[in-house]
Amino acid sequence: MSEKNLVQQKIVYTLENNYMPYAMSVIVSRAIPEIDGFKPSHRKLLYTMYKMGLLTGNRTKSANVVGQTMKLNPHGDAAIYETMVRLTRGNDALLLPYVDSKGNFGKQYSRDMAYAAPRYTEVKLDKVCEELFRDIDKNTVDFVDNYDGTMKEPLLLPAVFPNVLVNANQGIAVGMASNICSFNLQEVCDATVQFIQNDKVDLLQYLKAPDFSTGGQLIYNENEISDIYRNGKGSFKLRAKYQYDKKNSCIEILEIPYTTTSEAIIDAVVELVKAGKIKDIVDVRDETDLDGLKITFDIKKSADPESIVNRLFKLTPLQDTFSCNFNILVNGTPRVMGIKSILTEWLIFRINCIKRQVRFDIDRKSEKLHLLLGLRKILLDIDKAIKIIRNTEQDEMVVPNLMQGFEIDQLQADYIAEIKLRNLNKQYILNRVGEVDDLNKEIEELKSILADENKIKKIIIKQVNEISKKYGQPRRTEIIHDTLVEEITEEHLIDDFNLKLFLTEQNYLKKIPLVSLRANPDQKLKDDDYLLQELETHNKTDLILFSNKYTVYKLKTYEIEETKASNLGEYLTNILELEQDEKVIYMTATDNYKGCILYSYENGKMAKIPLESFATKTNRKKLANAYSDLSKLISIMYLEDDKELVAFSSIDKVLIFNTAAINPKSTRDSQGVQVLKSKKGSTLIAVKDIDQTEIKDQEYYRTKVIPAIGCYLKDEDKADNQIKLNL
Repeated sequence: MSEKNLVQQKIVYTLENNYMPYAMSVIVSRAIPEIDGFKPSHRKLLYTMYKMGLLTGNRTKSANVVGQTMKLNPHGDAAIYETMVRLTRGNDALLLPYVDSKGNFGKQYSRDMAYAAPRYTEVKLDKVCEELFRDIDKNTVDFVDNYDGTMKEPLLLPAVFPNVLVNANQGIAVGMASNICSFNLQEVCDATVQFIQNDKVDLLQYLKAPDFSTGGQLIYNENEISDIYRNGKGSFKLRAKYQYDKKNSCIEILEIPYTTTSEAIIDAVVELVKAGKIKDIVDVRDETDLDGLKITFDIKKSADPESIVNRLFKLTPLQDTFSCNFNILVNGTPRVMGIKSILTEWLIFRINCIKRQVRFDIDRKSEKLHLLLGLRKILLDIDKAIKIIRNTEQDEMVVPNLMQGFEIDQLQADYIAEIKLRNLNKQYILNRVGEVDDLNKEIEELKSILADENKIKKIIIKQVNEISKKYGQPRRTEIIHDTLVEEITEEHLIDDFNLKLFLTEQNYLKKIPLVSLRANPDQKLKDDDYLLQELETHNKTDLILFSNKYTVYKLKTYEIEETKASNLGEYLTNILELEQDEKVIYMTATDNYKGCILYSYENGKMAKIPLESFATKTNRKKLANAYSDLSKLISIMYLEDDKELVAFSSIDKVLIFNTAAINPKSTRDSQGVQVLKSKKGSTLIAVKDIDQTEIKDQEYYRTKVIPAIGCYLKDEDKADNQIKLNL
């Protein structure tokens, strides 16, 4: 294109004149559903089927419907057929299907199950469509020209129930979108009736929660559902239903979230198995057949099926989120509305439909009454009517002569002139005229309905109750309160196994599974390093590490990398970011923070601190002032329960005492209480478990009251225990 043909425009002008009409067309005429629950493509298709007489009779080939629908919807046969597929009973996308179908229409829960071509499948309108089109021929809704002006189509369908809430509907427009979840028809009808009777009703009592055609389980959080009901926006979680076949050692998935497909789930599980994140699944099969969806996971017989499923809920679409956005067109304007606002707008729409229908009936009955009143006048003299007709020489003068002879208008005279000769008898005319009183009563009743909105609401309530009784089905999606659902955290995804931890003097830490340890028990260390402590635990514990700088460090045991006996292990200085001269001197592991830590100090004092003092709500990794710095720390010991210990002093005094005599302190850096009294400046040099000593006369050293000085070590006990102390 040459530069001469280019025209410069301001971007604002381009957006207003080129982009905005397109955007508004997509919003108003394509992607966003209206208060009757349909997008234009749905409405055009169903109305075409209605005009084809497919509410009754046999099914017809889908290709016929697609071809006829193109008179209203010029978007092409593929798009029309795809729209039809989703509305069918065979596709299982809707709680309340609009199209009764025969043939393969694919499945909502399958990504790869393709539907058959329209020349093979057959359709007709489902019975419920009677309620969508009820009284449409009585001027209940407006009609407009189709795209080429050759026929009329309805702007809305006069749905007798709040169809907009019954079936899921999703649309993406320009700059906005809509995502409406489906609700159970019976619950919607009950809630609608209660709302009409009292607009301040708590809808949660009647509209329990969303319901989906694919079933599954909805994790119910009252605050989340209330927000959605109130604002029209929010999200909730859906998860699959499964059963465990113990005999064949397999997990069978029978229902999945509406938002996913069986192929997506299988692909995700296969990837997890390949990546080694789930080791207990040995085979994955899609066993979906004519009986419905079924995905099977073969698992190891030793595996815990509940643990596997919990992992799958966390890592795959077996648990998914449905995000609600109740964006609906009301009088051509998109609005995000809560349930009460939707019901309010639907009620306004439905009241208007009934008023239009009543006016239509009044007009028709009034016209009939007018004709019968003319007929009643000739009852007075039938012979005169016959004589007028017989004596009129010109055909076009029959009506004027009847008008003049009986003082009736042209409509009445036309009606009388068209009566067959055989019906110009007294009995026929009396029978017809007898309808006058009934018509008068009916017209008066209709006028009273038109004048009283409460009567119209009673009609709506009656119709809605009939719909609920006629088409209502039990819930498909099970409701599970979130308080009964275990929250799947990162820790649930960690393998748990028994292991042994090795702490060395130079700050190396090894984590070795017991299975590996049996094969190679010898530990490789640096030449100048030695083992400080061994601890047997499992992978899902909290590891508590005490340093010589009065600090506690906390780690999850599974955060430590597994290593082999032939490796040096993890260097704690780097992992914990320790100071240059800081060393870890003791460790313990727990999964419940039960028991106590016993600190023993050189001055003979001991502090018993409950382990729960180290449990913090914020899961801090570092706790300062973990123990007292007023005296040199001699030992740290974890006590699951109180027991007897042996204290040794620098002057060979020995004291056997029970830790039950030491009262726990809530402050971590408490000095504790005096246990071993000092004599001649003696100090505490060691504390041992009584089983670690070979003291023969234990009663000699035992005390029931603390503090105590203890007794001198007997010669018979001295040699053995000195050796142990030096170790």
